[in-house]
Amino acid sequence: MKLSQAILRWVLALIGIVVAQSIAGVLVRMRVPTVPHMSEWFLVANAIVAAALTFLAVRSDWRGWQLGAALAAIPFIISTANIIEGSVFLKNSDLPWQKIFLHSLISAILIFPVWTLLFGRRDTTSPHYHPIQAKGRGERAWKFIVSDVSYIVLYYAAGMIIFPFVRDFYATQELPSQGTIVALQLLIRGPIFVVLCLGFTRMLGMPRLTGALTVGALFTVLSGVAPLLIPNPYFPDAVRWVHFCEVVSVNFVFGAIVAWLWGQPTAFMAKHSVVQAA
Repeated sequence: MKLSQAILRWVLALIGIVVAQSIAGVLVRMRVPTVPHMSEWFLVANAIVAAALTFLAVRSDWRGWQLGAALAAIPFIISTANIIEGSVFLKNSDLPWQKIFLHSLISAILIFPVWTLLFGRRDTTSPHYHPIQAKGRGERAWKFIVSDVSYIVLYYAAGMIIFPFVRDFYATQELPSQGTIVALQLLIRGPIFVVLCLGFTRMLGMPRLTGALTVGALFTVLSGVAPLLIPNPYFPDAVRWVHFCEVVSVNFVFGAIVAWLWGQPTAFMAKHSVVQAA
């Protein structure tokens, strides 16, 4: 696809995202207190999300509703993971978690046909490497466990570094027990993020090292940069920017680890190059 075509479809996707979120907001009747320049940062965040998903769409060998569903589901899955964590850590914030979830779900449903129409009818390309199907059950099991455990290790390492900077804020909240935190990250958010990064690896179809760096960048943009760029009345800016640095660094390293661990072996790349040359 030409760069000009990709840019045009990115703009159309951005318009579709904004319209879908606006309709969802009306349907859910969700009213969130605003802060200065919140709307402008929402637009910037949506532009970033649209650009990242457009890049995934252009690289993917999926087509039709399958591609549209994947692109619509990615932000919804990330939002759901963040809602789960937020409801555990921010119990005193009075955030309407159920309405936020419904808003995210309706937005995903509405944007699904837009992604399908914009990218679902492109010319087919050669099939990409399947990071899950290419491995046996034993290898899948230990790699999934290592990927999952790496997330909680990175989570705690970064958390210990930033905690002095956010201690006063979380003193106003009802923090969960350590057992709850471990279960949340190891059994819910970790597996969700592993599956997302595997999906990125599958859709990109890049060589192992390049794919690892790209997956790390895309994952941190979609799950860290875009959500935490937006100012909000519940997170003081000082706390938000500390978490921004934490999440961006952790998610980039985590995404890169998962993509490298599950990435394409050299033998597959050599065989694929021969097939393309023929």
